[in-house]
Amino acid sequence: MRLVVARCSVNYAGRLESTLPEANRLIMVKADGCVAIHADGGAYKPLNWMNAPNEIREFPDRWEITNPKGERLTIVLHEVLSDSRHELGDDPGLSKDGVEAHLQELLAADPTVIEGGLVLISREYPTAIGPVDLLCRAADGTTVAVEVKRRGEIDGVEQLSRYLEYLRADSSLGLLRGVFVAQSIKPQARTLAETRGLAWKEVDYDELRGKRIDELRLF
Repeated sequence: MRLVVARCSVNYAGRLESTLPEANRLIMVKADGCVAIHADGGAYKPLNWMNAPNEIREFPDRWEITNPKGERLTIVLHEVLSDSRHELGDDPGLSKDGVEAHLQELLAADPTVIEGGLVLISREYPTAIGPVDLLCRAADGTTVAVEVKRRGEIDGVEQLSRYLEYLRADSSLGLLRGVFVAQSIKPQARTLAETRGLAWKEVDYDELRGKRIDELRLF
């Protein structure tokens, strides 16, 4: 990972156009080529970013980042305050408890439990901020991101909302929506999900597990 702290201005041209005026910011370049520009605040969300794959061209006074979709991010470097590289190595990913991991596995084996006609595209689908538990295709062709928790709380809804932000930057996924799935979902989390335009679904782990065992029996 490369971390550059610089006084910079930024211009993005692509699906829309945006400009960041000159200010001190952190420029983060990940090993996969993802570029994110952060201010000193705003929690996890960058001010602007370009998901991999990217081509990064460096000039003495600016960087030009382009991707196959025709988007361009230009970072004008007025003053570089620091520039460092760090080898982070392989990341094992987020560790789930046994029930949550098994619940995800059971739902991946039969996503129609979540919604009729749902077909699995991928488990642990990668984004710049972590993997989405399940990425599925609905009967109407919509792409559905599914976040699975043992207990459904507000932070799980927030997590799914963040994943969808990043996934929507990939036009190849088409129309996207999200479903928050858990054994039990708190009323506050249900309300937040509905406010964010997300669906939610409670599932019975013991019933799913029993169903899977029955499928594996010969007689």
